[in-house]
Amino acid sequence: MIQIVPLQAGSETMMMTQYTKDTVEAVGLLKMDFLGLRNLSLLASALSYVQRQTGKPLAITKVDLNDADTLKLFQAGDTTGVFQFESAGIRNVLRKLHPDNFELVAAVNALYRPGPMENIDHFIARKKGQEPVNYPAPELADILGPTYGILVYQEQVMQVAAVMGGFSLGEADLLRRAMSKKKRTVIDEMKQQFLAGAQKNGFTVEVATQVYQYIEQFANYGFNRSHAIAYSKMAFELAYLKVHYSGAFFTSLMNSVLGNGTKLKQYLAEARQHQVDIIPPDINRSGQYFDWTGSAIVFGLSSIKGLRRDFIASVMDERRTNGPFKNLQQFMQRIDAKWLKADLMNALIYAGAFDHFGLNRAELLTSVPELMSSAELAGGSMSLFESLAPKIKKQPELALGERLAKEAEYLGVYVSGHPVEAYDWLAQQQHTQLVSSLNSDQQVKLLVYITKVRTIRTKRGQPMAFATGSDLSGEIDLTIFPQTYQRIQDELQPETIVLISGKVDQQRDLQVIVNSWRLADQFPKPTMQLFLRLQPEQVTPTVQKEILKVLSQYHGPNPVLIYSVTAHRTVELNSQYWVTENPEMVGALTTLLGRDNVVIKNAIP
Repeated sequence: MIQIVPLQAGSETMMMTQYTKDTVEAVGLLKMDFLGLRNLSLLASALSYVQRQTGKPLAITKVDLNDADTLKLFQAGDTTGVFQFESAGIRNVLRKLHPDNFELVAAVNALYRPGPMENIDHFIARKKGQEPVNYPAPELADILGPTYGILVYQEQVMQVAAVMGGFSLGEADLLRRAMSKKKRTVIDEMKQQFLAGAQKNGFTVEVATQVYQYIEQFANYGFNRSHAIAYSKMAFELAYLKVHYSGAFFTSLMNSVLGNGTKLKQYLAEARQHQVDIIPPDINRSGQYFDWTGSAIVFGLSSIKGLRRDFIASVMDERRTNGPFKNLQQFMQRIDAKWLKADLMNALIYAGAFDHFGLNRAELLTSVPELMSSAELAGGSMSLFESLAPKIKKQPELALGERLAKEAEYLGVYVSGHPVEAYDWLAQQQHTQLVSSLNSDQQVKLLVYITKVRTIRTKRGQPMAFATGSDLSGEIDLTIFPQTYQRIQDELQPETIVLISGKVDQQRDLQVIVNSWRLADQFPKPTMQLFLRLQPEQVTPTVQKEILKVLSQYHGPNPVLIYSVTAHRTVELNSQYWVTENPEMVGALTTLLGRDNVVIKNAIP
C-alpha cells in the first residue's frame, strides 16, 4: 500500500525528487528516463537522402568505428552538428588529444563533464607520453591501462572493487549505483568491506585505503562507459555521414534548425567549406524545405521570410500540375490572383527564386509594378495580360552590398556569394575561424568584409573606431582602440577584405578587440604546396634541423607539409617555414631526403 503524503508549500521540489528516485524503486516499480533526441531524426533524415542518392540503404550501425577519415574529423575538431561534440570546449579537447581510435572518442565524451574535466590535461599528457602513467596498484594496470591509469568509467570502479576488494559483481554494482546517485552513507559503509577484502587478497591497508580514496573522489563525477559508448557511437555515425555524405548530412542539419538564423548561417558556411554546392531558392526546383539533389543543396521556399505556407503550397501544386514556370510574367499569370502582391514577388526576387529566368534582380524588381497593373487590368484574361505586359528594360544589376543585405533580410544568410570567398585560399592558409563559431575570451583570427566604419574620439581626444565585419556565417562588431587605430587608420575603409586577429569580448553581444589588421590583397597568393615525406630513419633531430635550415633560406607564401611514415600523420609547418618556388631549394631537399620524398603540388584552389 502506498501512502499519499501531502506536500507542504516550498517543499515540492525536494519531496518530488525524493519520491521519484527512492520511493518508486522501494515499491517495486521501474523508473525509466526517455530522451527525445533531435539527432535521431537528423540521422534518419540524412540516411533517407543517402538512400535516394545511392539507390540503396546505408547500414549506418555497421560502419567501421575506426574509419580513418571520420577519426580525422574528430582530430580536427570539425564536429559542428555532431551529437555531444559541438561545443567549442570539447572540440578544443579533440584537437589536443588527437584521438586515433573510437575508444578515445568515447573517453572524451565521458571526460568532458563537470568533475572529470580536471583530468583532461593529465589524460592528454599521458596519451602523448608527456606524463608517466601511474597506477594505484600494479594489479590494476589491465583495468586502467586503456585510460592511462585514470578512472574514467563506473564500470572500471566495479572491476577494481572485484579485483582488489573481492566484491561480487552484484556488490560491485551496488557500489557503482551508490556513486552514481551520490549516496554517501552507502559509499562509507562499503569502505570497510573493501578494505577487508583487499587485505584478504594480499594488499596492504595503505594501498587499499589509497585506492578507495581514489574511488571516492571519482564518485563525485563518475560516468558509465555503456552510456559514453552508446552516445559516442551515435556521434560517430553522424560524423561518418558528415565526412562521406556531406550533402545529405548538411541538408538534414539545416532542416533541423529552420527559423534559427544564427545556426543556419554557421551550417551553410560549413557546408561550403566541405565543398557542398548550394543553390538559392528556385521557383522551379525548390520544395518547401532544404533538399539534397545528389549534387547540391537547394534552398526551400519556406526559408524565405514573408511567404505563407498556403502560398508555397499553391505554387508547388501549380508547378506539379502544369509544369515549370518559364518567366516572371507567366508565373504571375498562372498563380491564383489573390497571391498577386508586390511584397510576395519582391521577396522571391530578392531571395533569388527567379534568377534563372535570364534577367537580373534589378530588372525583375522594376518590372513588378507594371506586371501587377497589367494583371489587374486583364482581370483574369490570359491573352489580354500577355498583350498588356511591358517589355522589361535592361539595367545594371543591384550592387553586391545591396544584394547581400536583401538576402540577409529575406533568407537570414548570404547565398549569391560573399566577397571573402575570393580569398578562400587565404582563410585556409591562415587557419581562420568563422564568425559564427566565436566564443567569449578566445583569441581569434578572422577573414572579414568590412561593411561599416565609425570613428570617434575618446575622453582624452584620441581617435579610435568601431567597425562591422562579415563572412559567410554572419556579422561581428570590431573595436579598434587608439593604439591599434594609429597603425591601421589608412587601411580602415568600408568594402575592404581584411585579415584581423584579436580577442573576443562580450558586453551585450560578442565583439572582437582588434590587435592586428591587414588587407587581404597584401598577401601573395600561393602557387604550390610542398610535401616532404620522412622515412623512419629520417626522423632524427639532425635531419629535421637541416630541413628547417633549407626552408628558412627560401621563405615565401607557399605552405610546407611534412608526412611521417612512422606516425602516419601529416603536419603543416608554421608559416615562418613556408617557401617560395625555387629549383635550388627542391634540389637541396631532394639531396637530403631522396627524390621520391619531395613532392610539389598545385596551389590551394
